[in-house]
Amino acid sequence: MGAIARVPFDKSEIDTLRYAISISEEIISDHYKLSTSQWKRYRYDIQSLKDLEEFEVIDEAFAQIHRYARSPHHKLRGSETADYFKICLQDHVIRHAVQRDSSIELLPLATYIATHELIHVVRFARFIQRFESSSSEREAEEARVHALTHQLLLNRKIRGLEEVLTAFKDCRTMETFTGMG
Repeated sequence: MGAIARVPFDKSEIDTLRYAISISEEIISDHYKLSTSQWKRYRYDIQSLKDLEEFEVIDEAFAQIHRYARSPHHKLRGSETADYFKICLQDHVIRHAVQRDSSIELLPLATYIATHELIHVVRFARFIQRFESSSSEREAEEARVHALTHQLLLNRKIRGLEEVLTAFKDCRTMETFTGMG
């Protein structure tokens, strides 16, 4: 992909993104049978371009998941540590996909991306999948999460979702993973 201007989402796009995240959290809650208190145990945040550090911005994927030893927003006691996953959405890459393909709309694409990333977070947090893994393990995990994302979204009534599922049915990578201290 050529150089894409790294322009953050505007207010209306952020509102759409927030709505997509709420849809995705509900889908994941239903699938994994997560209560509100259980969700709080999964330390994650979803940030868009304007809130990312320079090293968290990439041009090759819709998102990048960073694992940190702790969230800057959570106060832990003493030597207590807890993984914190930061889902770094790449606004410019997502927007480029929407602009490139007239059948793709932001809400269904953002719902797909958020659902996909949240499945990873749950799988990492539950130790179903190791965050640090070989490239072949990551590829296998990506295939599993891609299939599960498709399955969970297949019968959802969101305008334009069928087009997203069709367009990205053979997509091999949605994000990159990076561990940080």
